[in-house]
Amino acid sequence: MESLESTRFCSIALLLISLLCSLPSTLAQQHEPNPTIRTMEDFSGYPIHEPSQFGSINLASSLSVDAQGLQKQIDELSNFSDAPSPSVTRVLYTDKDVLARRYVKNLMALAGLTVREDAVGNIFGKWDGSEPNLPAVATGSHIDAIPYSGKYDGVVGVLGAIEAINVLRRSGFKPKRSLEIILFTSEEPTRFGISCLGSRLLAGSKELAEALKTTVVDSQNVSFIEAARSAGYAEDKDDDLSSVFLKKGSYFAFIELHIEQGPILEDEGLDIGVVTAIAAPASLKVEFEGSGGHAGAVLMPYRIDAGLAAAELALAVENHVLESESIDTVGTVGILELHPGAINSIPSKAHLEIDTRDIDEARRNAVIKKIQESANTIARKRKVKLTEFKIVNQDPPALSDKLVIKKMAEASTELNLSHKMIISRAYHDSLFMARISPMGMIFIPCYKGYSHKPEEYSSPEDMANGVKVLSLTLAKLSLD
Repeated sequence: MESLESTRFCSIALLLISLLCSLPSTLAQQHEPNPTIRTMEDFSGYPIHEPSQFGSINLASSLSVDAQGLQKQIDELSNFSDAPSPSVTRVLYTDKDVLARRYVKNLMALAGLTVREDAVGNIFGKWDGSEPNLPAVATGSHIDAIPYSGKYDGVVGVLGAIEAINVLRRSGFKPKRSLEIILFTSEEPTRFGISCLGSRLLAGSKELAEALKTTVVDSQNVSFIEAARSAGYAEDKDDDLSSVFLKKGSYFAFIELHIEQGPILEDEGLDIGVVTAIAAPASLKVEFEGSGGHAGAVLMPYRIDAGLAAAELALAVENHVLESESIDTVGTVGILELHPGAINSIPSKAHLEIDTRDIDEARRNAVIKKIQESANTIARKRKVKLTEFKIVNQDPPALSDKLVIKKMAEASTELNLSHKMIISRAYHDSLFMARISPMGMIFIPCYKGYSHKPEEYSSPEDMANGVKVLSLTLAKLSLD
């Protein structure tokens, strides 16, 4: 019996020794770089990490942004412009807009995304997750630009989103939920007077869809459908735009990376703004009609001057906004046109377009009511006709989702980036995406808060910080 036990003990000991001897070579094989990964690292210049390394802190340390490459892409995209550099003019469905769209689609394809477009030209690039049936996590912005503006507004949120996908791929991250980038059609109202056209449709605006196919025209009397078809969109014979609509819950979350368009982050020396709310915009069109006449022959007591009525209303807008006693209430008379527009002719017609915003919808609506009351009072006093007072749009504010805010703040902290909670007083496509899914926005500093002008600028370092926060937030939400 003792001899049998001795034999068993020796056999087990020999087996253990054998295993221990083979362990170093096994470990060496495990740590030997995969030839494919080594080739990818040599080609890209960035380390490729295996997904098994993740915890979110480990992922944060492995994120490498090609900031100079991103800057180069932004510079290249700015060349698709109808204004000379450094200005950018890129209006919906123009030749330059179509070329810019093609440029972005190529970048999406190079990032390994599956690209598709809808009937109005919203462009989607998807990275399928391991559980593609789950609602995806989306990000994106716009690339259209008002006349003589800058090259960062919106663009950082599109090209930065593509770089965020590249960052995650280089890190070895594997998403559970799919990740999708959206390039929104016509965030700016330049051509058809409708802001956030693409995202409004995605949010299911039946009224807008009907107007676009029946009544909406640009300043050259080109209809929306004609313009869309000239760019290769809206090819449905019935002009049915309802195919663009998305159901509520189509996305698990939506996050938009954007320059702040204000000076707070730069002034306070902060890296990131975590947006908690987007102010509610409203747009008004007002027209007065007088009698006009010769600037020298008609004496002052006999004048019925539509231009002065418009000027008085412009000052009333400022007054009513200030009366709210809230820093969050703003109003702007962005367009004031006089007819016939000659120095020696009393204006017979005046057209104003007014923008007023607030994070408090009721307070903003109270300002609109006061503006309308003033318009009527001014018309009576000056004996002009108030021929139009139209509320073009009166959108509610949007609150960022608590979970999305939490993930963005966590990402900033894990990346050792300073951040603060901030309100967006400019509207964005996120305002309408909030009607489809939980929403959040990431702000980065821009020089002196400049935007919508050629001097608009955000540094490669600030953009890289924003891309890192976006990457990590996307990763966190994808795994949720």
